[in-house]
Parts: sequence; structure tokens; C-alpha cells
Amino acid sequence: MLSESYKALDQLCLPHGLYIASPAKEYRYVWIRDCVYMSLPYVDKPSNRYEKTYYRLLDLFREYEWKIDILCRHRPRSEWEYIHARYTHDNVREIHDQSWGHIQHDMVGAFLYGIGLGLKRGRPMLRDEKDVEMIQKLVNYLANVEYWHDTDNGMWEEWREVHSSSVGACVAGLKAVAGVVHVPQELIERGLTTVLRLFPRESNDKFVDLAQLSLIYPYRLFTGLLGETIVSNVEKRLLRERGVIRYEGDSYYSTLEQQYGRACSRDFYLGSEAEWTFGLPWLALCHQELGHWDKAEHYIKRTEKVMTAPGILPELYYGGTAKANPNTPLGWSCAMYILAKEAGLGATPSAQRKPGLRIKA
Repeated sequence: MLSESYKALDQLCLPHGLYIASPAKEYRYVWIRDCVYMSLPYVDKPSNRYEKTYYRLLDLFREYEWKIDILCRHRPRSEWEYIHARYTHDNVREIHDQSWGHIQHDMVGAFLYGIGLGLKRGRPMLRDEKDVEMIQKLVNYLANVEYWHDTDNGMWEEWREVHSSSVGACVAGLKAVAGVVHVPQELIERGLTTVLRLFPRESNDKFVDLAQLSLIYPYRLFTGLLGETIVSNVEKRLLRERGVIRYEGDSYYSTLEQQYGRACSRDFYLGSEAEWTFGLPWLALCHQELGHWDKAEHYIKRTEKVMTAPGILPELYYGGTAKANPNTPLGWSCAMYILAKEAGLGATPSAQRKPGLRIKA
């Protein structure tokens, strides 16, 4: 199953080093966030696969440096002014003929985190001083948009709120590159204050959200009892038979969406939400972080049961059904399975950790 999951990632990797989210027509795009998650299985592999992804992302930011420079001088006034989240797969250009929720601070935080993680593992992430300069400008960008209270579209690219998952990603990213460029400590502390103020909520509008698992893995911001609380809330409110719903009342690919659209209230969609497969290996990864290896193994096995073929995971299943949506395989899902499976295979009793009450500042 591992080898087939790696083959799926190989097929989604483009010559320039970035990934399309899925071979399905509507997902043949490059998302910055997806590229970060899909690159994680390669961070410890003996190849240049990991840094190659980030070199192309750095080139992307270089190509739009003129835009980042403007954003470092004043806050964006319109949505299109923000750094875009999604690009064409061939020449990696912004897409202007479709409306999209591009205000996604977490993707910038994710990119910075990925750079810092690679450097921590001894990988040659920065090619020259220009790359360092671009990292500094992205830090300045987060400071200028005031990420700690600027509403964004979040991981699911929907309505604007202050999301703990977005703010937490920025905190993790800023911490990760603090030894490479200048990151004022106050910039990190403001984000931490927001995350703790919202805890255990994802936002003022949502009590719990699948995206909050990112605060435990990969960002390792919440550990111990704080992480336990997030995982428990996800399991109690969002866990389903074939995956994890993103949040209660999610209409995207709901069994009621095609009949009624997405204009109805969220309460209308309760019980019909789509079940996202990467939620299962994500829970496994979080339980590994919290030292619950038996629970992690349980979720790895559940992940393998919902594969459409060995190593192949769809984006989601329609709520309460065995019908997968067309976005198969989803690279993000395959990457999460690889990470959880390999961590489980390498686990030993001495590697197990006991939970405590901590937030990593």
C-alpha cells in the first residue's frame, strides 16, 4: 500500500517539482498548501525531491515579488491583492477568470514551516541570498496583513473569519524561520495570544474543525492536554465511518448539495456532510504525537479499509455512503497515509510519549 501511495504522488508531481491536487479535471491545479503537505513524505528521503518543491515555490514568489512588495507597504484592499492560493499546473500562474477565496494565511505559514523543517533536517532549502530575501518578505507580509486578527478564508477556502488553524500555521511558520531571517518575537506572541483566546474553538462561528488537527500535526503547536482536547472534540463531533467531516453542516459534496445547492443554512446539512479520507491518517498522526500508538494503529487500519485500490484514497465519500467523489486519488490523502504508516512502522515502545499540559511557545 505504501508503494502504491508513493506511485500516486509520483503521478501527481509535475516536472517543475510542484503537485496537482488530483488528476480529476477540477483539481488539476497547483495549491501551495497541498504542495507543502504532499512534500512531507520526502523530507527524510535521500533525494532532492523535497527541496525541489520549495525551489519552485520560491521561484513563484520571486515571479510575484512586485505584488509582495506592494503588500509589504500597505494592507490589501481587495481579495485579489492577497497572495493567491491556487495556480495553473503548467506555467504556475495566477488564475483570474474564476472567483476564489485566496485569502489563506495558513498557506503562507505552511510554506515557511516547510522551509524551516527542511533546514532543521539539514536540507539545502535556500539557494542564494535572494531566497533568504523572499523569506523575509513573506514574514513582513504576515506582519503587514496583521495575520493574528485579519480574517481569512481558511484551509477550506470559504467565508472569512479568524481561524485558529490559520493563525497557528503562521505561528509555526514564523517560529520555523526565526533563525534564518528577522522575526520579531512580538509577531509570534500575537498569534499565540489569538490561538489561546479561541481555544478550543476553530473560530467564533465553528466550535470544532478538521483543520485544527494541523495544530498538533504537522505544526506541533498543541501538545499534551491541549492537543488531547482538540483530538477528542474532532472524534466526538466530526468522525464518521469512512472519514472525518470538515465541520458540522458542511455543504461541500453533501448528499443534499446537488438538490438544494449551498445557499441553505448550515443546520440544513447536518448529517449529510462529506467524509474526508485524510482525516483518518491525520488522526493517526495526531495520536502518534500524543503518544497513543494503539489508537494511531487503529486509524491507519481504518484508512486502509477506505482505499478504493491499494494505496489509493479519494478526497471524500458522500456522507453515510460508500460512494467516493471524482477527485481520486487525492494527493494530500495519500501523503497523510504515507506519513502515518511509516511513523507507525518505525515506532518502538521507547518512542512513546506521555501527554502533559503544554503549548509550544
